Amino acid sequence: MPNTVYFFGTCLIDLLFPRTGLAAMRLLKRAGVRVIFPQGQTCCGQPAYNAGYRDEARRVARAQLDAFPAAVPVVVPSASCAGMLKVHYPLLLADTADAARADAFAGRVVELTDFLTRVLDVRLTDLGPPIRVAVHNSCSSRRELGVADATRDLLRRLARVDLVEPERAHECCGFGGTFAIKQPEISAAMAADKTSAIAATGAAVLVSQDCGCLMNLGGTFARRGGGPVIKHVAEFIWERTSHDE
Repeated sequence: MPNTVYFFGTCLIDLLFPRTGLAAMRLLKRAGVRVIFPQGQTCCGQPAYNAGYRDEARRVARAQLDAFPAAVPVVVPSASCAGMLKVHYPLLLADTADAARADAFAGRVVELTDFLTRVLDVRLTDLGPPIRVAVHNSCSSRRELGVADATRDLLRRLARVDLVEPERAHECCGFGGTFAIKQPEISAAMAADKTSAIAATGAAVLVSQDCGCLMNLGGTFARRGGGPVIKHVAEFIWERTSHDE
């Protein structure tokens, strides 16, 4: 088991979901892992990359390679950002002087729930009351990284959690970064379908490992009224298993 990891905070966690970042790092530390948070880290570069600004994305990617130099795992509490670091950095920097560095870096990147279940095999003591929880797995977790099962595996380790999956769970929530801006009508229709399916489960809480999806679904629920509490899986698990909350 690694005794030291880097933590990649992500933009959305830094700006909108700071409690998620703290919860994720607390879970890692409680499992006996030393967590390093490089102050020089920035965005993963995905917005620029997806918008076609490849030169700008390369500059961002090289900055992250510099910020995480040691040969230890880079734990990312977002499958979308982890996918950018792990899958797209080697493509983005192929045939450049940084190709080998990008490949080595990608090999160290691991999504948080995958790390907690597969690498650390954490054991959780559920301190909360019985509750029904719905899971939304992002497209990146399902299709790019193949780690969607890790979130459900982690939640099943909580004894009093009734885990439910909405109908058509494999479908996108409609966020897709700039897709939600470029195709707002289609995005809104997808989010409406997704929130209707989630509401039908009767779940009190909706969790995901991606804050972009939670932001999109949470905003849709807020406009329609009602719906479950929205939480990143790390924050939900920390609250259920810690005496501090």
